[in-house]
Order: sequence, then C-alpha cells, then structure tokens
Amino acid sequence: MAERSQYEELARQISAMGAVKRSLARLLPAECPSGSAAVLALLDRYGEMRISRLAELLAVDMSVTSRHVAHVAGRGWIERSPDPDDGRSRILRLTPAGVARLEDLGRRTTDLFAHHLKDWSDDDVGRLNALLARLRESLGDCRNARTPT
Repeated sequence: MAERSQYEELARQISAMGAVKRSLARLLPAECPSGSAAVLALLDRYGEMRISRLAELLAVDMSVTSRHVAHVAGRGWIERSPDPDDGRSRILRLTPAGVARLEDLGRRTTDLFAHHLKDWSDDDVGRLNALLARLRESLGDCRNARTPT
C-alpha cells in the first residue's frame, strides 16, 4: 500500500483535472454543450434506452436529463420513439446525424490530446490510459460510493 502522502497528492492531481475538463468543454461547438455530448456518448456506448436509464447513467435528476434530451432531439441528433412495453415512455436512440456529431466531437478531442501531448511517447499515453482505467475500475460506480470509515 502506498504512503498516505501519495494518496494526498493523487487527490490534488485529480482535483486539478477540472482544468483538463474545462479545456475539453471549450472545444465543443456552442450548439453541443457538455451535457448534450454526454447524452450522445452514452447512447452510443449503451444503445437505445429510456430517459430514466439515461438519467441514472448521467447521475443527474430527470429534469436535467429532459433538458439535455430536448436539446439533442431538437437538433435531430436523437429520436424519441414510443416504448413498445410502456406507451407512456419513450425510447431514445442516436440518429445518423447524432452519430456524425459524436464522430466530430471525438475528432476534436483526439486532436486536442494529440496536440498537447505530442511530446509524450506512445508508452506514456498507453500507461496513462491503463492507469486511468484501473483507477475507474478500483473506484467503481462513484455515484453510490460511501466514504470509508
């Protein structure tokens, strides 16, 4: 187990990641803010779903999710179809325009990292990817996490 000071430094580094997230948000086009991008990414990753499931994945309440869904649906990036199992619910799915928007966002993000990390080796980038994945796996679903006592 690492020394406590290592965990304290990790906490500082993770807190400072807000600057990285803000850099990523600045590259998003005005018509596709981060909440909209998150909706598209989750639908791409998990496939079609009800809005209640999307709210769970976003870890926000239904009113916030509904605003994000209305925004992306209004731009034609997703479609809302009646749920065959429950006519009161809607199933959300990406449209071809949504897939194209998501691909554009992916290119923008990749280009940003490629530009700012151009002096990093492939091994360094690979190691960072592996360690971040391991950190996420170790922490699990942070939305339901409790602080250890």
